[in-house]
Amino acid sequence: MPVIKPTCVRDLKLRVNIADVVSRMVTLRKAGGGQLKGLCPFHNEKTPSFNVNVDKGYYKCFGCGKAGDTITFVRETEQLSFTEAIEALGQRFGIPIEYEEGSGGPSSADRTLRQEVFDLHDVAADHFYQAFKAKDATGDYFQKYWTEKRRFTPELADEFKIGAADAAGGGLGAAMLRRKFSEEALRRCGLFFIYDDTAITLHSLRPRFRGRLMIPIRDHQGRVCAFTARQTELTPDDDPAKDAKYVNSPETPIFTKGNLLFNLDRARSNVGEGKPFVMVEGQLDALRCWSVGLKTAIAPQGTSITESQLVLLRRYHTQVECFFDSDSAGQKAALRFLPMALKAGLEVRFLTLAGAEKLDPDLLFLERGLAGYEEVRKGAKSAMEFAIGAILPNADTASTETIQRAWQQVFELVINSESESTREALLVAANRHLQTAATRVREDFRNFAANRARQAAARPTPLPSGEAPPVATNSAQTSEYHLLLLWLHFESLHRPLSTALHHEWVDTGHVAGLLLNRFVGEFEQGAWPGRDHLDALLENDAERALVATLMFESPVLDDPGKVAVEGLKQLRARALEPRLRQIELALANPHADIESDPISLLKERSELHRLLRQPIVLTLAA
Repeated sequence: MPVIKPTCVRDLKLRVNIADVVSRMVTLRKAGGGQLKGLCPFHNEKTPSFNVNVDKGYYKCFGCGKAGDTITFVRETEQLSFTEAIEALGQRFGIPIEYEEGSGGPSSADRTLRQEVFDLHDVAADHFYQAFKAKDATGDYFQKYWTEKRRFTPELADEFKIGAADAAGGGLGAAMLRRKFSEEALRRCGLFFIYDDTAITLHSLRPRFRGRLMIPIRDHQGRVCAFTARQTELTPDDDPAKDAKYVNSPETPIFTKGNLLFNLDRARSNVGEGKPFVMVEGQLDALRCWSVGLKTAIAPQGTSITESQLVLLRRYHTQVECFFDSDSAGQKAALRFLPMALKAGLEVRFLTLAGAEKLDPDLLFLERGLAGYEEVRKGAKSAMEFAIGAILPNADTASTETIQRAWQQVFELVINSESESTREALLVAANRHLQTAATRVREDFRNFAANRARQAAARPTPLPSGEAPPVATNSAQTSEYHLLLLWLHFESLHRPLSTALHHEWVDTGHVAGLLLNRFVGEFEQGAWPGRDHLDALLENDAERALVATLMFESPVLDDPGKVAVEGLKQLRARALEPRLRQIELALANPHADIESDPISLLKERSELHRLLRQPIVLTLAA
């Protein structure tokens, strides 16, 4: 694995504005004091608590506690390693990445597998696109299929880089070999069938997609990471998935279908007040929406909607309109979607096509354009109105027992929301249709929720056998935390603190204590790199998060030295007083078994009292 030079990391952090990185995923607004604010990408919230300090280059969420710098943000939101995050930022902002001599640079053999597979997919997307545009039999067929059978425009194909794989799948393997991609990347990219023990040759690279329309799948950053392949008349009979209308790329180092939503990279830039996301079932539905001017349409990747997809969606906007086919399969999909949406904190409405079972979004927009969307939107149903219609379509004639069972299903939905106000609103909405005494509904729901809580408490998740509990991370109320805060913000305290602080006073059972000990030790050895260059001293995410939290704060103190003295006194007292109490007990009980004679204990007690009374003086540099 190539090792990036520390000077390169420092240069990148200085040159890249953290707001430019964060704003790709979070809508930021000015919050005063030179800070920016937005909805946290790491947890569900309606009131923004995610803060970015541009001057210091750090972010912190005061809701969930997540904090870090530019690199940490890319790592956590894109699931990258430290090296991969640096390389991604370098590529994104045009900053050359320098590697330690002898560690290897980003050659085809050494660059990270993820980045290489991304590069490979760029080549594949261009290959398929050129095949689609070619003036030959394959190109002619797919262009005609696109414009006449699917009734899309050539301009849309250009915009989304729609491609074609000919019946033989020819040319793709040769293109990859010419670019000298590594064997591992070719084996794991998902575009070829390759036997495990077969050497990589042009003959062994058997293309996965043949005779299919190729739709690039992009991640939320707009990078091609996979393909959806639509069956056509050119799909050969020996295709292993011949009968499947749509075939997705398999999961790879850059593609997990349950974590991505088709067209999110474009749609996220178009959502806003009065412009919710519109969730449709398939990629071609989303393309149809885009073609008529509905720019907020997204679609899952040919599978059931997942919680990960909705959490990703929640980063950009809280409102979603669900527009699935009005057949039974589409309605079941909508019902599966609803509890996950409530859990993710999304506000959901359902667009329905009553009385038109065979009319789907693709056909609706093809025939009526954007006016079709506005038409069905007028009859949009709230989450609970839709749910009640599916759970109890004939509420007016239902028996008491049937209504009671329906309420249990409603409670199963409502419990998914973590917001008390949202739960109350959902129960009120449900009661408009089920007509039950409001006080009884609230009481029944409280009992239901309490029973759920008891069941959850009865199912503890113990640590795996033999696994030790982790080092405590909650150090906000400790003296070590406050001294670490002073260390990071007041350079003039470094020398006096390193002189006055005894390492045995520090509790290293939590992160703040570990870091305080480490930082002071580095200073004593003349190896302190400065607070802006701490990457090499931080060993895990908990340490990085704590440092980011402390760096984000801006303590305003009239006398930081006095605060430091109080912190040192507390550390000293905590370290020495337990032994003093032990000695007092031993002296008070002369018959107790003690390790030392009374004279020695008296001398030790006297020394401890002296140490505790000794003033701590910090001389700050002028």
